[in-house]
Amino acid sequence: MWPIFTILAIAVAIGIHFAWRQKFLRQQQQVYAEMEDSRRRQQQTTVDAQAQQQVLFNSMLEGLLLLDRNRRIYLANRNFKNLFGLKTELRGKTIMEALRLHELAELVERVETEGQVFDHELKLPELSGRWLRVNAAVISNSAGEREGTILVFHDLTQLKQLERAREEFVANVSHELRTPLSLIKGYVETLLDGARDNPAIVERFLKIIERNTQRLDLLIQDLLTISALESERIKLNLQPVELRPLVEKVFSDLKPPAENKNVGLVSWLPELTATADVNRLEQVLANLVDNAIKYGGAQGNVTVGGKKLDDGRLEIFVQDDGPGIPAESLDRVFERFYRVDKARSRDQGGTGLGLSIVKHIVQAHGGEVWVKSELGKGATFFFTLPATKVKP
Repeated sequence: MWPIFTILAIAVAIGIHFAWRQKFLRQQQQVYAEMEDSRRRQQQTTVDAQAQQQVLFNSMLEGLLLLDRNRRIYLANRNFKNLFGLKTELRGKTIMEALRLHELAELVERVETEGQVFDHELKLPELSGRWLRVNAAVISNSAGEREGTILVFHDLTQLKQLERAREEFVANVSHELRTPLSLIKGYVETLLDGARDNPAIVERFLKIIERNTQRLDLLIQDLLTISALESERIKLNLQPVELRPLVEKVFSDLKPPAENKNVGLVSWLPELTATADVNRLEQVLANLVDNAIKYGGAQGNVTVGGKKLDDGRLEIFVQDDGPGIPAESLDRVFERFYRVDKARSRDQGGTGLGLSIVKHIVQAHGGEVWVKSELGKGATFFFTLPATKVKP
């Protein structure tokens, strides 16, 4: 009896053991599954957080660079790469490996020593003279130990260009004003010192003073015009303008200086009607034709022509047969105060602002302006205007 009972007890124990083991294994598998699921969720949460962090950093207008405690790049946002013209993956590289920029590497060392650096200006000659302002600070943990460094980059290039343009503008204006003022002052002092007693000298000196006074007045008027155009204070009175009669009017006004140089004024314009401010358009044509007379060849021709383009715009040109413009000056002739031949331009009475005024007026009409030239073959100035739409 006891052996049978013992065998049954053992069998029951074995059954209970296997049942418990199966349950334990199921529970263990469930725990493992829950742990794996938790790990995946945590991993996904980390990935999502990193993605959101990257999106946030990439949305910044400034360039952002994070370095770890070993001075290796942990994160660089999109604008940082754009500022430095980088397209490769930067994570894990040192600044010298990624940028080969000694000044930036030295700045990182300075930040680690001082804790933070603000308003440090950095010039990048190899990137078209780009200027950056850098603010940087050390990142420390709760124990005060350095964990890394953060650097924020602001692009100052446009601001530096504006500052340089302003400085050049002030210098140019000062120079342009100084020359006629010095002449006026000198001749007035000479007259006061006794030359006024000689009628012939008085008349000659007064004509020189008058000519330089007119030059000052022209310069001031041009400065006021270009200032108004650049600040968009001038409102255009747009209306249909027939170009041929307007060109004939400009030719009539400039006939005396053309005759003085034996320059012929020729119009090849077909019947074209532009949508423009007639007074400003006359200013454009007068400036271009006057320049062509002054700097074109003596006993030559100044020709005005044009056509209607396939896109509906009008293209107008003013051509001379003078010495032409050097290739290195073609992109600069529309800059304020830029002169191809400075001495000759001043002798002709120019202010150096005429072509800049032309550019701004044409752009205010929604058009473009450019020049083509070869040395010894004259120069041709082109500009476009919107054409007047013909009602059906």
